[in-house]
Amino acid sequence: MIILHAAFFGDKFHLWGESPASGPEPSGRRKNRVSAESDTPLSPYDSGRSAIVSRLAEAGVDISAGGKKQTTLSILLPSTDSGPLASSPLIAPAPDAAQEAALKEWKVNSISLKPVDAIDLLSRCAGKEMLAPGLAVGKDLRYWVAAMQFGAGLVVRQQFLPDLVQNETKLKVGFRAVWEPVLSGADYDRVLKFSSAMPHLCRASLFEADSDHPLDAARLLKDFIAFIVDYLVRSAHSTQPLIASPPIPANSGSIHDRWLKALVSDDGMLTGSREECERFAHQIVEWRRPVFITSSAPFRLCFRLEEPNGAESQSGDLSNSTDDAIASNGRDWTLRYLLQDVNDPSLLIPAESAWKSRGPRASLFKKRGFNAPEYLLSALGAASNLCPPIEESLRMPAPDGCDLDLSRAHRFLTEEAWLLEQAGFTLLLPAWWTRKGTKGRLSARASVKSPKLHGAAQLSLTEIIRFDWQVSLGGETLSLAELKMLAKLKTPLVKFRGQWVQLNADEIEAALSFWKGRSEGKASIRDLVRMSLGAGDAKGGIPVESVSADGWIGDLLAGIQGRASYEEKAPPKDLKAVLRPYQLRGYSWLKFLRTWGLGACLADDMGLGKTVQVLALIQRDREEGANRPVLVICPTSVVSNWEKEAARFTPRLSVMVHHGIGRRKGDTFSKEAQRHAIVISSYALLHRDIEALNAVEWEGVVLDEAQNIKNAETKQSKAARSLNSGYRLALTGTPVENNVGDLWSLMEFLNAGFLGSQGEFKRTFFLPIQTASDPSAANRLRKLTEPFILRRLKTDKTIISDLPDKMEMKVFCNLTKEQASLYAAVVEETARALEKSEGIQRKGLVLATLSKLKQVCNHPAQFLGDNSSIPNRSGKLARLTEMLEEVLENDDRALVFSQFSEMGEIIRKHLEENFGREVLFLHGAVAKKNRDRMVERFQDEKHGPPIFILSLKAGGTGLNLTRANHVFHFDRWWNPAVENQATDRAFRIGQVKNVQVHKYLCAGTLEEKIDEMIERKRGIASSVVGTGEQWLTELSTDELKELFALSKNAVAD
Repeated sequence: MIILHAAFFGDKFHLWGESPASGPEPSGRRKNRVSAESDTPLSPYDSGRSAIVSRLAEAGVDISAGGKKQTTLSILLPSTDSGPLASSPLIAPAPDAAQEAALKEWKVNSISLKPVDAIDLLSRCAGKEMLAPGLAVGKDLRYWVAAMQFGAGLVVRQQFLPDLVQNETKLKVGFRAVWEPVLSGADYDRVLKFSSAMPHLCRASLFEADSDHPLDAARLLKDFIAFIVDYLVRSAHSTQPLIASPPIPANSGSIHDRWLKALVSDDGMLTGSREECERFAHQIVEWRRPVFITSSAPFRLCFRLEEPNGAESQSGDLSNSTDDAIASNGRDWTLRYLLQDVNDPSLLIPAESAWKSRGPRASLFKKRGFNAPEYLLSALGAASNLCPPIEESLRMPAPDGCDLDLSRAHRFLTEEAWLLEQAGFTLLLPAWWTRKGTKGRLSARASVKSPKLHGAAQLSLTEIIRFDWQVSLGGETLSLAELKMLAKLKTPLVKFRGQWVQLNADEIEAALSFWKGRSEGKASIRDLVRMSLGAGDAKGGIPVESVSADGWIGDLLAGIQGRASYEEKAPPKDLKAVLRPYQLRGYSWLKFLRTWGLGACLADDMGLGKTVQVLALIQRDREEGANRPVLVICPTSVVSNWEKEAARFTPRLSVMVHHGIGRRKGDTFSKEAQRHAIVISSYALLHRDIEALNAVEWEGVVLDEAQNIKNAETKQSKAARSLNSGYRLALTGTPVENNVGDLWSLMEFLNAGFLGSQGEFKRTFFLPIQTASDPSAANRLRKLTEPFILRRLKTDKTIISDLPDKMEMKVFCNLTKEQASLYAAVVEETARALEKSEGIQRKGLVLATLSKLKQVCNHPAQFLGDNSSIPNRSGKLARLTEMLEEVLENDDRALVFSQFSEMGEIIRKHLEENFGREVLFLHGAVAKKNRDRMVERFQDEKHGPPIFILSLKAGGTGLNLTRANHVFHFDRWWNPAVENQATDRAFRIGQVKNVQVHKYLCAGTLEEKIDEMIERKRGIASSVVGTGEQWLTELSTDELKELFALSKNAVAD
């Protein structure tokens, strides 16, 4: 495990790492090692440069080509007599609370990154706690990521100016041309607040020889933001890659020209005499002064656009004659200047009062140390560059506003207001504009009459429907005469039936053209659905405002838009399950969308029964005459689960598993698939066997754990989109609506084209939402996707009342090839020994074999005891990781039980490596004091470790862990009483959540067969299965051989 950390100072970004101390040397002695450069000891948790570079390379981050420089940092770390404290329990456990910690200087080996590499690394770390398994992003590095994003935001908003600063080194004094951020009052407050949240490690570096205390957070953050802004602007203006360039000769042009060249050069150094550079630097300070006066003032300039009112405004109303409306283009609008208090935004002072040197406002300004006239001149001067009418008003001695005609008012609303707001000024715009903006534009309405429908078989979204069009403005239907009047007005803003709306000549011409051909309206029902949800334009590019329909098309649109509830369907008669009310609603919703061939994403919380809802749908279709197979694609670790669930809930549906080495291919596969109702395969085979899969016309395709296609460019995502099917379903337990970037791939699979092409989606939704938090784009995206995504949480009031307090479910996993090979070897060895043993020896052999096979099913490393690698060797561990990832995404908590402490340690290491979060592990060797502390942290700490591993014996009694709402039995004790006792650590008095119990079994192994035996004997006296595994030793040799035998479905491909 490496936790990446970063330090910034002196325009350099230094990367270092922290790892668990290794080797036999105790930490108390390791702390005495010293670095090569000084007597300061090297931190025992120092990762070393080579380890950082190699682990980053494994994660796809190459810092070797960027000109990295090896350095050694001095950092102040909280320390005790035993050494420095680790930043995370992943590195070393926290010391005893009785030990007092104090800051002490330590050395760490670091890598000094060039700006291009630093920004690339920070960009890759954005939104991540783990870059790769075993490579965690430290809190300080995540902080620098957020600071970089803040600096990038300043660049996007063009809040920067060039400058010339003195650059002192040990050898000489020079001057450097730089780009500096310009912070508005609000930005400055954000920086101060942000700096107060800076982690200690960000400022723990000692780069000044006489310094023995951490750097100032606010100063450090401002320096880092300046570093980011300078690099981004410099590189954007550079005409070639930032490589070392020869110095600019002192006499090559004026100092101004040399300064401009230096602003886009790699190092920014300006050559010339000291006196010349100092004079020029002073000129730049004076040139920048107005900007910094406005950015640091206690008041900010505010612009309020006042629309015409009273008798004047009536002349602009379309209800009057055309000539009167045209005559209204006078200077009817006013842009008023005000001062807004930064601390109290509700306080607005008219500029007219601010210009005066006496009066109550003047005394307020004096008290705040604010020169209002100087500020107004500077601020209005800056604003005049963005809005010409403001520049004209500056000809007046004390301007308090300016007049705008209709054309100017429209330009101000659509162009200049946004620019002024981005420049840091406050805008107060009319409510009708801010409330709906451009929604009051020309648009089209479609009116559809449903054709006759004869039976459900005729329902098809590809059917072409004719409809009537109408043109509307601001929600009001326009007549042809009114549209012609608009064309004659040639004005961008018009008051129509009491409300102001905007339009342009091109739109009016398009509307007139559209009006002439409006009787020709026709589209597929699928396109009508898209238009009803706000996607797509009418003929001529006119946006569609609404689609109204009667009959069955009206029912379809009402159901999709949520204006009417869909019909609740009765469960299929051959479904061997009682659907809970919320499951019945989910199944009916799936049926509604499936009927129309529309894709649906069922995103219910883990444990709410997504599988049974889908199986109910498939069973219902079969009962209604569907005869083509349904393809289910899922992770390899879930294949057996689907097979078992189908056998349990829909036994009349024949199931084919397309999986494993001996799977059918080509025509053989196609013919066999047609003979089954359900075909189950995995993502691993999806793109490898796509030719065979595409040879079948599927009734439907179901993607389980659909987050596997969130990256649209992967082979499996492209393969999934290419499948031929009547309908498509996606299942996931994660909140897909929170990941804007993942939505396109999911929706393109479900309903191709609904969100446009990937490029259109990026321009229309992803960039506006991710970079500008555009609420309008977010609302449009939600309107388009909401009808096709159903997510219910266990905590929903409508759900929790339907759930039992405790839900138990079995999780069937496959063996890897390595596990299967080890399993077969153990069985073969045991078979020979059984023939020669009897009595006590035989019982011991059977119990030993049970233990060995359980260890093989758990993980080869546990069975071999060789401390070998953990990843990708165990089907159980792979499935546990997947399910716990979902648990963490939903902020749930989990207990994981294993009867083997060795396996508990393997699980702990693996989970910490993958999730970068501390995992608690309680086993028999843990002292009572530490055990109590673990329980306290899990139960009471708000941000305490969310996963608690317990050995079955150590965690079986005396613990109260009611904060957990998931319990995982990784391996089985084969004694229901012992397992229930462990489960009751979470499910007991005080539990306020529903508890889900997941019992892991390896399909096709003794684990599945013993479970089946126990299930058959549940009705018999508890003495039959109440004594652990002893009862298994009484089985005959033939029975044991059958029990131990490995089934064909046991192995994952």
